[in-house]
Amino acid sequence: MPDLLDTIKPRVRELRAYTLTPERAAVKLNQNENPWDAPERIREESLRRLGGRAWSRYPDFVPASLHERLAAFAGWRADGIIAGNGSNELIQSLLMVTVSEGKRVLISEPTFALYRQVATVLGGDVLSVPLAARLKYDTAALREKIVSDRPDVTIICSPNNPTGCRIVDAELVSLLEVSRGLVAVDEAYFEFSERTVVRLLHEHPNLVVFRTFSKAMALAALRVGYLLAAPELAREIAKAVLPYNLNVVSQTIAEVAVELYETELRPLITQIVAERGRLCEGLRAIEGLEPVASEANFMVVRSTLAPRRVFAELLKRDILIRDVSGYPLLQDYFRVSVGTPRENDLLLSALQEIFDEGKQSPGEGDGEEVASSPLANVREKL
Repeated sequence: MPDLLDTIKPRVRELRAYTLTPERAAVKLNQNENPWDAPERIREESLRRLGGRAWSRYPDFVPASLHERLAAFAGWRADGIIAGNGSNELIQSLLMVTVSEGKRVLISEPTFALYRQVATVLGGDVLSVPLAARLKYDTAALREKIVSDRPDVTIICSPNNPTGCRIVDAELVSLLEVSRGLVAVDEAYFEFSERTVVRLLHEHPNLVVFRTFSKAMALAALRVGYLLAAPELAREIAKAVLPYNLNVVSQTIAEVAVELYETELRPLITQIVAERGRLCEGLRAIEGLEPVASEANFMVVRSTLAPRRVFAELLKRDILIRDVSGYPLLQDYFRVSVGTPRENDLLLSALQEIFDEGKQSPGEGDGEEVASSPLANVREKL
């Protein structure tokens, strides 16, 4: 009997699946989510609108009303917008219509691992430029790579996951001007930087912008994202989007969130940005930690203790962070999302305790028991 896996592309079998560790904790700071739930006004208005909706009928084939609201919100044309089942679906759709055997995709690393994974599955060749010192974009190296290797698609995550750096507009323009292919900017975290590149769409038709409702909009459970591009380009990308890709619940709640953004969501974003600064200062005050300034709702932190040890010790205290030490350039780093003030205080107290203990036992600590602590049993809902 033939081996069924022989039917799978060799390069796919060589890939590690994009996944997330299954651990759970009371203080959840590992997925860059909004620490506050969607505001009550958004929930109530969404339920009111959904109350009379027939469940037996398909959603709109094209969510035109959502596109119109997104156009007003983002400052772009409705016919150049595609709403999707999370921005990940739209990233995949863009790569599906551009990437095949021999096509090239350029990324900076470390960055969101899905870019490399999808491009590889589609048969493309992934080119990579490392981030520069202090984990910033090396725009000169990117520009040189674009000129020499002519990638079909260049993907820039800005602010970047997992490092939080943002590409400067003028530097992005320099990439757009020399690129014969598309330049896609993933703005999943743009609200926390209060900067966007959407205005550049008017002058640079080879620019594509991705956004999501999963982070600042506090709607990760709904899986809503959207793409902004020149209308003629959006029409081609839409051919790779499955019919009825966005369910009626997600469509409706996304519309309400956009309508109530200024009054209900922006105040939460302002609080997160303030907490980001406070958390960064608190981390910097702990001997053995060096946080990297971020324009997102998370930051990477350089650690003198092995990140896997920090992860394990925090988990014993019911706090979950992200060990990113397997990423290029980040072997000494972990990542933390910005939580509520209470969650951030618990994290800082736990880290202080762990690093104080680390001074007394400087080994890797594999298998060591953690001393009892009032933080070790924090289980109440936060």
